[in-house]
Amino acid sequence: MFVKSIMKPVHKSQVAQKDERLNEVLDRLNQKDLHAMPVLDNDKFIGVISREGIYRHYFDGRESKEVFLNERTAGETCEEEDLFIHDEEVFEQTLPTFKGYPILAVVDKDKTFQGLVTRYDVIEQFESAFGVKKKGVRIAFTSEESEGRIERLGDIIKNYHENVISLATFDETDKLARRMVLKIDKNNNIEAFTKKLEKTGFRIISVKEV
Repeated sequence: MFVKSIMKPVHKSQVAQKDERLNEVLDRLNQKDLHAMPVLDNDKFIGVISREGIYRHYFDGRESKEVFLNERTAGETCEEEDLFIHDEEVFEQTLPTFKGYPILAVVDKDKTFQGLVTRYDVIEQFESAFGVKKKGVRIAFTSEESEGRIERLGDIIKNYHENVISLATFDETDKLARRMVLKIDKNNNIEAFTKKLEKTGFRIISVKEV
């Protein structure tokens, strides 16, 4: 999955132009209940402006509130000029950014603004990956790291005619065991299916209808 497939396009993104006065920017941030928005020079990304950044610049300066908000511009106050990702990057590349910031600008190779990815968009993708919005049976289990384990799991799923909602694996490290979470449609053979998994070497941690 590429970034461009999950981003909000330009016409759905809230942005500020570099010459826009701070009072206008702050009003829009407050009205839309936004933490931050990209700042553009026409269609080129130049940074991000946030409510926190505006307040910090004001308290660090010596201007009156009225002068600061009515004369300072978004271009003068914006920060995080490197807070962007290219539209051809894969979705996973967005993850480190959202540990500390709620938005990420998407640009092309010329830094032309293409759209926006928010922390909420990323959460939605994880909900989709885990099948959160569809009811089923969640089976958590571990497997020793060995060649062909996923293939064996696939064979068991096929033999028991399970309909898979989602499958996720964890522990991409040098650990000997890998955790897996499988979500399948509810049916009458869950007990037999999980027993078969255990007989094949998978250790069941939990089985829960969600």
